[in-house]
Amino acid sequence: MGEILKLLKGGNKPSLIASLVNLFLGIIKGVAYFFTGNVAMFAEMMHSLGDAANQFFVFIGSALSKKAPTRRFPNGFGRVVNLVCLGAVLIVAILSYETIKEGWHHFLHPSEDSSGILIALGVLLIGIVLEATVLHKAAVEVLHEAGVEKAGFAAVPKSVAYLNRAKPATKLVWMEDLVATSGNVLAFLAIIIAYFTGWGALEGLVSMIIGVMMFYVVGRVFLDNARGAIGETDEEMLIHIGNLVMEDPHVTDIRRLEVVKEGEFLHVELVAETDPNQSLAYLDDVRDHLVELIMSQKGVTKVTLSFDEEDGITEWKHHLKEKQQLKANQNK
Repeated sequence: MGEILKLLKGGNKPSLIASLVNLFLGIIKGVAYFFTGNVAMFAEMMHSLGDAANQFFVFIGSALSKKAPTRRFPNGFGRVVNLVCLGAVLIVAILSYETIKEGWHHFLHPSEDSSGILIALGVLLIGIVLEATVLHKAAVEVLHEAGVEKAGFAAVPKSVAYLNRAKPATKLVWMEDLVATSGNVLAFLAIIIAYFTGWGALEGLVSMIIGVMMFYVVGRVFLDNARGAIGETDEEMLIHIGNLVMEDPHVTDIRRLEVVKEGEFLHVELVAETDPNQSLAYLDDVRDHLVELIMSQKGVTKVTLSFDEEDGITEWKHHLKEKQQLKANQNK
């Protein structure tokens, strides 16, 4: 029990905060829907409850992923967070479908009842404020994980450029709360426009738009975490670590280098070429230095390093050239 509590303390804080906020919003939106019958409010209720469940599971997964490796699982539990995220998106997918279905029904058969508009607008306004606050906190966390500090009020737009460098759980919270904030704003505007114009079908249309945005998050999160569950290379850190290793005067080339994402962590496997005439004791000291250097890099928790004799062919520079050419082709 003590180990579980210790792991939970290390769980992703933005996802826990977002889960509690969305649970509160889901409850008050459900109450508002009960009194008003507003379909846009129904969509937002489903969205908030889905996000609450999703983000709670992500918090649990991020905590369990920090469990230390065991003899049975020597690579650790880093990918647990990816597996939990894959399961969690199923909840959002189901609620997205229900939201779109209810929106379509209301679009075809709009309600004439506009009672309780102040209740609906008040609840949505609370939702906008709370979701925007959580989004800002998630954006600050994204920047922190990317090594960027002091973002201030510009944290949300600034974090877009660093989103791929964020931890899976933080990235999920950021995306879900961006959609949640946008959905609250859309529902708020739809209720006002429908009230003054009498176009009740607009609320159903907005409900379908919110459902589609939820499906977009499902797709993005599924693809990101499917790659993580399989084992994805961190290209940026691979090049960074490779260049660091090549700066060592005892390393003549890199025969093989892998930097694999294990949830929030990185595992490095390196085969470096060196002078075969050096003594084993000397190379052991070089190995200790390189392992310490690589372990000091952000996110790295495991390093496997071995040496091979120099073959006179420089493979690392050729590898870098291929990476640069591939990146240039992708940017065209």
